[in-house]
Amino acid sequence: MHILIVTAHPDPASFTHAAVARFVAGVESVPGTSHEIVDLIAEGFDPRFTSADDDAFDGRTAVGADVVVQQQRLDRADVLVLLFPVYWWSMPAVMKGWIDRVFVSGWAFVEEPDKGMTRLLGRLKGRVVAIGGTNRSTYERRGYLAAIETQIVEGVFRYCGMPVLGFDLLLPLDEASGEESLCRAFELGRQTAEERA
Repeated sequence: MHILIVTAHPDPASFTHAAVARFVAGVESVPGTSHEIVDLIAEGFDPRFTSADDDAFDGRTAVGADVVVQQQRLDRADVLVLLFPVYWWSMPAVMKGWIDRVFVSGWAFVEEPDKGMTRLLGRLKGRVVAIGGTNRSTYERRGYLAAIETQIVEGVFRYCGMPVLGFDLLLPLDEASGEESLCRAFELGRQTAEERA
């Protein structure tokens, strides 16, 4: 089992990075499991969807070398985990740009007028671990939780044929809930590592 964890936060001392560390500790508690962390900010991933990306998306040219590297990382993985802070009821822009540029037609899916949709990432499982800054009732009352889940779980994972392991929201609102959320991150890492095909 190889798990690819993609994250994005500019502050290495952030709760997001602490949650990644605890998630990884959970993964490492299961023998025979490996992992890789893609820190989009630290790596300087360019999220801009340019005319070259548009040409690649439409099959007029090959994807760029930086995108190939990301696709190869995903090709080695059994599970993709998106672990991120919620910004404006979504993922950070750099992560959205990563999806825009990497999950292209011909690699993540194929849509043909005469054959319909072929989803190409059924071998890869997906998990979302979002980190919020307000109470769960606010997310539920305003529909934010459903919006995030629809955007990522339905709009990316299932659209590309990926089975979904879970969608979790960590809410480190004070010291106690922060500790509880870090414990939950560890447990999610362990559960993900124990997931077998």
